[in-house]
Amino acid sequence: MTQHPEESKHRTVVIVGGVAGGASCAARLRRLDENAQIIMVERGPHISFANCGLPYHLSGVIEERDSLLVQTPESFKARYGVDVRVLTEVVDIDRDAKTVELRDVDTDARSTLAYDQLVLSPGATPFIPPIPGADLPQVHVLRNIPDMDRILAACNDEQPAHVTVVGAGFIGLEVAENLEHRGIDVTVVEMAAQVMPNLDREMAAALSDACARHGVEVLTSTRVNAIEEDGERLAVQTLDGPTVATDLVVMAVGVRPAVELAKAADLTLGERGGIRVDETLRTSDPDIFAIGDAVEVTHRVTGQTGFMPLAGPANRQGRLVADIIGGLERTYGGPLGTSIIKVFDTVSACTGMSEGLAKRLDLDHRVAWISGSSHASYFPGAENITLKAIFDPTDGKLLGAQGYGRDGVDKRIDVLATAIAAGMTVDALEELDLAYAPPFSSAKDPVNHLGAVAAGMLAGAHPTIAWNEVAELGDDVKLVDVRTEKEYAAGTIPGAVNIPLDNLRERLDELDRDVPIVINCKRGKRGYLAVRILLQHGFEARNLLGGYCLWSMAVGDDR
Repeated sequence: MTQHPEESKHRTVVIVGGVAGGASCAARLRRLDENAQIIMVERGPHISFANCGLPYHLSGVIEERDSLLVQTPESFKARYGVDVRVLTEVVDIDRDAKTVELRDVDTDARSTLAYDQLVLSPGATPFIPPIPGADLPQVHVLRNIPDMDRILAACNDEQPAHVTVVGAGFIGLEVAENLEHRGIDVTVVEMAAQVMPNLDREMAAALSDACARHGVEVLTSTRVNAIEEDGERLAVQTLDGPTVATDLVVMAVGVRPAVELAKAADLTLGERGGIRVDETLRTSDPDIFAIGDAVEVTHRVTGQTGFMPLAGPANRQGRLVADIIGGLERTYGGPLGTSIIKVFDTVSACTGMSEGLAKRLDLDHRVAWISGSSHASYFPGAENITLKAIFDPTDGKLLGAQGYGRDGVDKRIDVLATAIAAGMTVDALEELDLAYAPPFSSAKDPVNHLGAVAAGMLAGAHPTIAWNEVAELGDDVKLVDVRTEKEYAAGTIPGAVNIPLDNLRERLDELDRDVPIVINCKRGKRGYLAVRILLQHGFEARNLLGGYCLWSMAVGDDR
């Protein structure tokens, strides 16, 4: 039976899919329009759940399963007056008639529903690589609550001694951490050369280090090519790598946009296969919008189109579409890709353009690193923070930022994301007036410090070298370690000679003014002081940004 909106009295808006995009759209639209008929259709049993929290229920960090249910169909309908239809799938869109065909998941019964505006928020589906054994019952994915329930049941019923996680992105690393908290041995297999491929190598290395310190084995540059049953266990076969004996496999190799419905309706898809939308998030049909993981969006910094399967952008897109349907003039500026992850005791975060992407796009850029403290170093509990800025070498405009540490990374990356959105330069970072008290920061916040270093690089007052350029130094460059003798003895960059900073002025005659010098210290500050001394005494000198700590973290086993 077809349901038609009342003649010019109330609009009918049908929203396909819930969670971050669809549910936020429905709630916002109701706040704007009390008279609209809003119908949300969800093929699963849950319309609004915290999918980012799913890994943490595996360990019991989030104790109550129901706490993951942000809204139930009943509570959502009661609060927002939305007609919520769960376990109902939209199987067809008739754009000419402006109707959708519905299928009851349990009974297969069909019905037709008319709309004035249609919002597609179908999300994405976990990608399962086409390898033998991927369909075995011991192989799982984690995308929704039923997936989580199946993994939990397997852990409780089968008591696996070992789990293999395929993929080292957000979900893969979070699943690995939480299964380790359960006392299960975990191996992570990642095809790329590093974990978290969206991060630059040295930022991702901190997460690999955290895994190693907590007993999680990480195999990078390793591709799974088959999963086989081996008695009561599984054998995960890798290409040119080890065979991993395991009891359970969790596939976390990424997601693919759910575009089947849009494709069948002949809506335009983008170059990467997602639903193409304009700046108002309209599809090629002006009465159909698309939001969330299934759409291709334009990155605010790079201008490239691509996918951004993150809850934050999906939520904002849902609200924006509701505003437009509600009569407000809005446009979507595109995401920055701001994201953060905690793996055991280590946090890594990023926003904007990465150094790796800048290189792939062949964009002119410069990079600065600093190491600072999460709050005043003399106040108990201070932790080290490493921050990185990618910026334009002509005008100093901030293009991207990354960071890692144990505490305080989140608020710094948020400040830097705000700075990028505002079009700020690195000089402006140095001048930011940020909150200070010893338990929270330092008088010169790490963000200020990052801006000062980058500004000094642009002004020519701070000649620098990056950690990945050290291996290219020839014999005609002198490498000088200005840390104390005790620090130097505990480990140094091969070929470096030790002249402690406090002795540098009295030992200048040991250096040759005709030979370029590269200075390193622990984290970069003493190196900067040493470079300033040498430059004013007629030497050519550069400072290794991030110092020995960043170099050793990034180089790792390659040293």
